[in-house]
Amino acid sequence: MGQSPDRIFSFEFFPPATSDGVAKLRATREQLARLGPKFFSVTYGAGGSTRDRTLAAVLEIQASGQRAAPHVSCIGSTRESVRATLATYREHGIGHLVALRGDLPSGTADVGEFRYANELVEFIRSICGDWFHIEVAAYPEYHPQAHTPREDLLNFKRKVDAGANSAITQYFFNADSYYHFVDEAAGMGIMVPIVPGVMPIQSFSKLARFSDACGAEIPRWIRRKLESFGDDAASIRAFGLDVVTDLCADLLAHGAPGLHFYTLNQASLTTVIWQRLGLS
Repeated sequence: MGQSPDRIFSFEFFPPATSDGVAKLRATREQLARLGPKFFSVTYGAGGSTRDRTLAAVLEIQASGQRAAPHVSCIGSTRESVRATLATYREHGIGHLVALRGDLPSGTADVGEFRYANELVEFIRSICGDWFHIEVAAYPEYHPQAHTPREDLLNFKRKVDAGANSAITQYFFNADSYYHFVDEAAGMGIMVPIVPGVMPIQSFSKLARFSDACGAEIPRWIRRKLESFGDDAASIRAFGLDVVTDLCADLLAHGAPGLHFYTLNQASLTTVIWQRLGLS
């Protein structure tokens, strides 16, 4: 298949909390950098709880010669705190962001000065012009808090109209949900690239926990099969690699503008999928 120069391949990390985690992430990043991604994104904890660690991870990625895209979330943030964060990133020559609403930190009712991601995108554009390439989130199976699919699409349109350049989706295992979402978005005049998010399957319990929290559906046949393997990690890994590689091949064959891998700070599964797809 091979990499097409205009396709957007990217890998996501979370900021490690320990020195051991930092060293492991460095090794993961060095391995994945050989695959030639367009950028590495770095997540941001609820209410900005990992702000300093996110910055440290992002600066290390930039220093290694790779493009870094920090997540910036608005829940629990003030205009001044976001303004300061953007200024720091600009000072370090970082020109790529993932702008999200974010989750409320547990036990707090203070949503901060922004309620929705479109307000954050609008704010970034108002103070930084076109300095940043802004990614936003999209939900092929619809955001778990959206009352209707149409409401979710309208929210997505608001983010794009506010100035987003492209979007990364929540992960999914049903390609039809992605194709339908892209068609619906195009019908509303949304023409930015919508890059599918991909979750390699490492462990069934972890995948089930993530999916329940974010509203991503694990199709029944995949769930039952993974359950049947119990603690057999090798079978879970082999089956997961087959499922996710087939999904990625289907997405690329149907014109997806790239792939964004949720790596969970691991290199091995993403690397195998990449090689099987012939993207090296």
